[in-house]
Amino acid sequence: MTKQLIFGHKNPDTDSICSALAYQSFKKQLGENVEAVRLGSLNKETEYVLREANVDAPRLIEKVEDSIKAVILVDHNEFQQSVDNIRDVKITEVIDHHRIANFETNDPLFVRVEPVGCTATILTKIFRENNITISEQDARLLLSAIISDTLLFKSPTCTPEDEKIARELADIAKVDIEEYGLAMLKAGTDLSDKLVSELLAMDAKEFTMGDAKVEIAQINAVDIAEIYTQQEELEAEINKVIEERNLDLFLLVVTDIINSNSEVLALGNRSKHVETAFEVELLANRALLEGVVSRKKQIVTKLGDTF
Repeated sequence: MTKQLIFGHKNPDTDSICSALAYQSFKKQLGENVEAVRLGSLNKETEYVLREANVDAPRLIEKVEDSIKAVILVDHNEFQQSVDNIRDVKITEVIDHHRIANFETNDPLFVRVEPVGCTATILTKIFRENNITISEQDARLLLSAIISDTLLFKSPTCTPEDEKIARELADIAKVDIEEYGLAMLKAGTDLSDKLVSELLAMDAKEFTMGDAKVEIAQINAVDIAEIYTQQEELEAEINKVIEERNLDLFLLVVTDIINSNSEVLALGNRSKHVETAFEVELLANRALLEGVVSRKKQIVTKLGDTF
C-alpha cells in the first residue's frame, strides 16, 4: 500500500501537529500506510504538549518527496499555507475548521470542514463514528489541540461542542483540564530565546483578501508590553517580509491570554484597512483590539469584509 503523508499548515501550531499525529494513529488502526509530518519548527507550547504526552515530533519536510503520490491535509486547505509543491500531489482528504479559499483539485476527495473551534474536535468525532478507541496518549494530543485553539475555551471560536469534547478527552487523558491547560498555554508564552524573525514566523498565515496579499502573525503572551519593547526591530523585520513577499499588509497580533485582548501592529500600503475594519486609530502603527483573540473568527472575517 502506497504511503500517504498527513500534515497541517506551515508554521505549525499545536492543533496542526497534534491533529496530524492523532489522525495518523486513527489511520494506522484501520491498517492504512500513513505518516504524520510537519512543515515547520515546533513552538514551545507544542514542545510542552509532546513532552507531556511522551510523543516524538513528526519529521520536518520542505516538500513532498517524489515517491509520495498522495497527501491528507489537516487544519488547513489554502494552498499558500501548505507545502510548496502541494499542486504536484494528489490530495485525498481535508479535515479542517477554517474557511475554504484558493483550493481546487483534479480528482474528487473526502472533505470534512465544520464550524468548530479546532480540527481535533472533528477528529474526535471521526474516531467515535468509526468505533475506534481513543488511547490516553491520543486523548491528550486531541485535548491539547482544543485547549490551544480555543485558549482554554475563552476564544469566540470555541463552541459548546469543543468544550464538551475537551472535557471528555480530559477524563480519558487523566488530566485536570484547568491546571494542565493553563500550564500548557503559559509554556507557549516563553519567547525569551526567540529572534525577532522567529517571533514573526512562529504562527504566521498568508491570506488573499480581494486583490490584496495579507499576512497575519499571532503571538500569545502574558505581557503584551514586553513584546513591543522590540517594536523598532519588529517593524524593520516586517518591512523586509513585506518587500520579499510583495505583501499589501502585514498584521502582527499580540494576544493577552489572561485578559483576552490583542494589540496589533500594522504595516503596509493597506494598513488603513485595519482602522476601518476595527474602528480604531493606529498610533505608532499600533492599536488595542479589546476582546479580540481569534485570528480566524474576529480578524480575518472583519479584514476580509473591508477588503
